[in-house]
Amino acid sequence: MAEITQETLDKLKVCSTATLTTQLFKRNFRQQFLVGLRPLNPNAGSFAGEAFTLRFIPSREDKDWDLADLKKRGEDNMQWEAVEAIGAGQVLMIDSRNDPRAASAGNMLMTRMMRKGVAAAVTDGAFRDGTEISRMPFPAYCSANTASTRPAYHRAVDMQLPVGCAGVAVYPGDIVVGDSDGVVVVPRAIATDLANDSYEQEQREKFLFTKIDAGAPLWGTYPPDEETLKEYAEWRARNQAAE
Repeated sequence: MAEITQETLDKLKVCSTATLTTQLFKRNFRQQFLVGLRPLNPNAGSFAGEAFTLRFIPSREDKDWDLADLKKRGEDNMQWEAVEAIGAGQVLMIDSRNDPRAASAGNMLMTRMMRKGVAAAVTDGAFRDGTEISRMPFPAYCSANTASTRPAYHRAVDMQLPVGCAGVAVYPGDIVVGDSDGVVVVPRAIATDLANDSYEQEQREKFLFTKIDAGAPLWGTYPPDEETLKEYAEWRARNQAAE
């Protein structure tokens, strides 16, 4: 797999998901944003990290409805194996089949991952303990909150294989970026180039915003024409000299 440096992750982390999807669209990736997912704690901060995948299938009575098994959750439990196997800086990406009827995880697993240095947890289903998670300084994204326990509808069956999350293909090692607006998946092979171009777009748009905010028309400003680009280059040079 292509090497991803900390510099690349740092650049992605400070870019908005809107900027990233624009740069992805320029590279013919139409939809890499996980539509419908929201952070339980919008103030937890942005993140960027490598995808670690976990896949659920529907639960079945002979596999998941044994009450005695609920007392020994650590045995034959791929979900717990994933939480213990995921590394610092990685992002747990859970394929819950867009089914929010039962929780994909709760605050105990979130706390375990947070203490390990995991970057974030994302599901296209639901989390439970939403009130507790919403107070944690840990990015957790889902489509809903539910109190129902996972075995009611989900069984974890494999990890670190390609999955679909909110309609987006996620491969282990892809780079996942999230902010208060949502989550976007960046194919690993283009992550470095995309980070550089996205970071430059962010700097340019800071300048363009000042012009629009001051009353400039869209035409010639957004997108910028040659004159505006020249102004931007001068503005950027002045700012860099002042740093």
